[in-house]
Amino acid sequence: MSPARSAVVIDAVRSPIGRGKPTGALAGLHAVETLSQVLQGLVTRTGIDPGLVDDVLIGCVSQAGEQAATPGRMAWLAAGYPSHVPAVTIDRRCGSGQQAIAFAAQGIIAGAYDIAIAGGVEIMSRVPMGSARMGADPFGPSASARYSPGFVPQGVSAELVADKWSLTRAELDEYSARSHHRAARADFTDEIVSIVTPHGTVDTDETIRPETTAASLAALKPVFRTDSMQSRYPNLDWRITAGSSSQISDGASAALIVSEDVASRLGLEPKARFRGFSVCGDDPVMMLTGPIPATTAVLKRSGVSLDDIGHFEVNEAFASVPLAWHREFSVDASILNPLGGAIALGHPLGASGGRLFATMLHGMQHSGVRFGLQTMCEAGGMANATLVERV
Repeated sequence: MSPARSAVVIDAVRSPIGRGKPTGALAGLHAVETLSQVLQGLVTRTGIDPGLVDDVLIGCVSQAGEQAATPGRMAWLAAGYPSHVPAVTIDRRCGSGQQAIAFAAQGIIAGAYDIAIAGGVEIMSRVPMGSARMGADPFGPSASARYSPGFVPQGVSAELVADKWSLTRAELDEYSARSHHRAARADFTDEIVSIVTPHGTVDTDETIRPETTAASLAALKPVFRTDSMQSRYPNLDWRITAGSSSQISDGASAALIVSEDVASRLGLEPKARFRGFSVCGDDPVMMLTGPIPATTAVLKRSGVSLDDIGHFEVNEAFASVPLAWHREFSVDASILNPLGGAIALGHPLGASGGRLFATMLHGMQHSGVRFGLQTMCEAGGMANATLVERV
């Protein structure tokens, strides 16, 4: 095994994001077929010999139905690539794709890999969120008793975050409208791989609504208030709506990650070098606050200052998540999700970590900033953070 070395990313791509509905742009395509086309796009763009890849690491949350048979493995085979290359499926909830990228880079740094592909897939229109539960309790009695009166849905956690950081309904709506406006202005051409479906070729995101305004969002009603939750939190000012929540959607993502010495030997031109990783747990009822301690941890471990970072991706699971993060880290608002986020672009669970990574990577190339930091909240009160340096 080689001594510790640096890991670099050669390229990162994603599919267009489709609405997670039966009529969505990607809804007519099996998850494996969508991911295989993204893998083909990545291999073609980078010119890598697919037979040299040591492992394919793919994040996927709902590993049921069409996503049950190690989708990375099936997608690799569907793409026509060598069968000796293995694959693994990773589930760290919403951060699954980001964790796949971190594991790939860490494997290279440790010397276990020379070349890896990592990303994710989730076709929520065909494999609905929660499918893997099969109607059962996934928490168990002991964990539920420890946090009695029990865990809450993520939307309620988003309300608790908004309440803790005193985020107003107007702030949430303004932020959400800005996500759509930024995404509408962005040029995602460099990161998108066109997907051929039974109904034609899809090459643009269908989730962005540029006409969205804070005023139009203000007309929406809160969606997570139920009688039982109202009874549990009688003083909560309910303010999270469909408009300030990430969109259920379909998509896939992938990145080529190699050791720096292999990149040099093969003539591959890196876009960025990995500088730091962190993963942490936080309050599982509040659930969505993990990006805050994850950010603190990755900065401490890397020695990079917050002021050195020019691009931040904080997943917009709900508008309260990046806004609470911003209250704790008072960075320039223009570099926080500068190209929009999941409120506009959608959140295809397992694929989202790779989608954010591709957006950050290409955004850094266009803006010329040196450092970028990505962090995502995850169910159960977890979060990942990844720090990269443009080269």
